[in-house]
Amino acid sequence: MFDKSKVSVLVISIANPILIGIYQNDLLIDTIKSEGKTSDILPEIFHTLVDKYQIEKVYYVNGPGSYMAIKIAYVFLKTFAIVQNIPFEATDGFKFNHNTPIKALGKKYFFNGQDDKITVDFIQNLDDLKDFELPQKLMQNIFSEKTLPNYHLPAV
Repeated sequence: MFDKSKVSVLVISIANPILIGIYQNDLLIDTIKSEGKTSDILPEIFHTLVDKYQIEKVYYVNGPGSYMAIKIAYVFLKTFAIVQNIPFEATDGFKFNHNTPIKALGKKYFFNGQDDKITVDFIQNLDDLKDFELPQKLMQNIFSEKTLPNYHLPAV
């Protein structure tokens, strides 16, 4: 029996593909990118991760974005953190897409305005959008123990 590497895991599940970063000493050592439903993907991926690593902390993006993906990720990851007795923290998705708009509903997008006030509106130029990216280095100061989903549901 060998000792498993101690890692932290960052989950970005508010859009497809789902991105999962594996971090050791806050440095990205592995990336998982997967298309599909959060409810199908997260359990499979975490099953594999638990076999390979000793997970010491979990981070996730708690919004804005896909309402269902946020809810599923929160319930799964919060339960995982409780069962494993490890810290669980969250931050918003704008930190991982260069602060560009995030898909909301239909043709509407979430915008991060002044004082981090999130608004919903139509986007003028789709070229302004950026894909989500896992950071090469985790910055602890962007995460919070306030992990409840941050839905920001637009008016239909």
